Amino acid sequence: MSRPDRFGIAYRPELAASLYAYAHELDRIELMADDWFGASSRELRALTTLSRRVPVQLHAVGLGLASTSPVDGARLRALARVVEACGGAPWSEHLAFVRAGGIELNQLCAPPRTEATLEGLARNIQRAARVTCSLPALENVASLIDPPGSQLDEASFVARALALTGAPLLLDLHNLHANALNFGLDPDAFLDALPLERVRTVHLAGGKRVRVGDVERVLDDHRHAVPQAVYALLEELAARTSQPLDVIVERDGPVPPWAAYVGELRRARAAVARGRTRASRGLSSGQPATAPASDRTQEERAAHAQAVEAWLARLYSDAALRARFLASPDQTLAAVPLEPNDKARLLQIDRAGLELHARSLVHKSFKCAARP
Repeated sequence: MSRPDRFGIAYRPELAASLYAYAHELDRIELMADDWFGASSRELRALTTLSRRVPVQLHAVGLGLASTSPVDGARLRALARVVEACGGAPWSEHLAFVRAGGIELNQLCAPPRTEATLEGLARNIQRAARVTCSLPALENVASLIDPPGSQLDEASFVARALALTGAPLLLDLHNLHANALNFGLDPDAFLDALPLERVRTVHLAGGKRVRVGDVERVLDDHRHAVPQAVYALLEELAARTSQPLDVIVERDGPVPPWAAYVGELRRARAAVARGRTRASRGLSSGQPATAPASDRTQEERAAHAQAVEAWLARLYSDAALRARFLASPDQTLAAVPLEPNDKARLLQIDRAGLELHARSLVHKSFKCAARP
């Protein structure tokens, strides 16, 4: 390896004093890029000073790159200003959409995994790279609902996204763990399907179990300790890869004492060390599945997919519409100008997942943190 693996934390304002006192224990810190979009020149100079003391990487949440809708130019210009202030620090975003049809969802929503979404993602990544002068790492997202209208499984979608954009992968292992439990996936098979040589950064976090009726799912809320299953996935990833990894522990909400961070960082270092000492298993990835061929133009696919995204945004955010749909899905969809194939897929929607996802929109939304 050209350099050792590095370990760090996602910054939260409550950690400001500890951050400076214990900076020697951190190889990296991750800053929420969106928190700095409106920063003054003086505040950005402070950010420059911080990035010179501790290596910084930036993490964005509000661009909505995995969408057929164009990414907002003003957000990209604000991001480019922050990237420049941090000396060209690497940045990342999610394979998610956050707005559609004029509705701001204020949460990372897994997009319909379709060819049109991939094409929209590729266009948005090209634009983002032009404005910021760098490619973002793309992060897999957790979800309480298997995205309606999808044509690809999640691992295939992630692999196709990386192939189309040339971007590196930010692999969130708790997101992988949560989706595996929520939708009956095999985490090892998921890793098999990914180009693991593209992983540059790893996120570790915790979550909690939520329930609707008899259905229980894992909510990725970043408010709990990293579970043992996620450390096991980290060990497995380290055993399968040779490139250096940046491992980041994330916490939102009330943050634990600094000693808890130290403990999680030590467990992460130990997991990577165990993985690095294991012989490579030499697993080869199968060919990812492809979406069905289409004779539509990109513009036609984009317009079609935008209508699906906009309707999902309404369904997720409008309680009255959601109640009508759950009570009478056929009748509700009859008045919606979507194509028959889309309506057929939406009729198979995960009802429990839909209710849990809608609840999470209320309780888990973007929050800007105070600056260090």
